[in-house]
Amino acid sequence: MRLSEFWKRMKLHFGDSYAESWARDYVIADLGGRTVIQALADGVAAKEVWHAVCGVTDVAARLR
Repeated sequence: MRLSEFWKRMKLHFGDSYAESWARDYVIADLGGRTVIQALADGVAAKEVWHAVCGVTDVAARLR
């Protein structure tokens, strides 16, 4: 998954203004206790991060 597709899905799920805030503040255990922003900065693949987001939120099936 490209990073652009990741952010597109984040914005569709959370909304334009909340997606980045959530990604910056919410810590996900499956990402080693990191936020989305931290995991991406550490080189974790966007697809892996997206699966972690799906694991902790109720993402619509069409976005999974």
